[in-house]
Amino acid sequence: MTVWQRISGLAMAVSDAGGTLISELAAKLGIERGTPAPEKGVTFTIGVIALAAKMAKADGVVVPIEVETFRKVFSFAPDQARNVGRVFDLAKQDVAGFEAYADQIASLLKDDRKLLQNVLEGLMLVAVSDGIVHPREDAFLAVVAERFGFTQSQYRLFRARFVRDVDDPYEVLRLERSATDAEIKARYRQLVVDNHPDRLMGRGVPPEFVAVADRKLAAINAAYDAIAKERGL
Repeated sequence: MTVWQRISGLAMAVSDAGGTLISELAAKLGIERGTPAPEKGVTFTIGVIALAAKMAKADGVVVPIEVETFRKVFSFAPDQARNVGRVFDLAKQDVAGFEAYADQIASLLKDDRKLLQNVLEGLMLVAVSDGIVHPREDAFLAVVAERFGFTQSQYRLFRARFVRDVDDPYEVLRLERSATDAEIKARYRQLVVDNHPDRLMGRGVPPEFVAVADRKLAAINAAYDAIAKERGL
């Protein structure tokens, strides 16, 4: 039986069980350290899929771009898509149990630190795919990095390659510091209109994208408030 056949069977077995994926899969896999390589392959594959799904869920909503990025980063053959999707959908129901998956992957890759780093960096790519790294996603990744055995400084180094923290409110509004007060107000109003959830819903935009707009709008408002306070607007 191939790895993906095994995954498919496990996914179907727990699809009606409800609850978190970790306890169900752990019981059905029954995989211990030192088991044959094919079984380790199943454990590793499920662990990576589940971590990516739960990381995407960390901010409360899994958006399509995160799923698409996962499919690109952790590539697999087209005929495996259904099996991967089934496990991903089960895992993304909640964040609970992600630490166990991280520990499992860390154990399997204890002798391959580079591959462990690649898994972490792949998760970071999924996190940044929607343009916003939510604080809960950031916290999730930090915990995974710690369980993978990386120091805080190593995590910050890896993170800096993928996450660009925008501390300058002018950058958030995509403006030069030389912009006039009138230009700042006009840009702010336009960004609010473009990203307002009500407008997006009226255009039939899926709820997942509306959730992303909510987060963007919060960042836009915070940036404008900072500039307004600075300039006395």
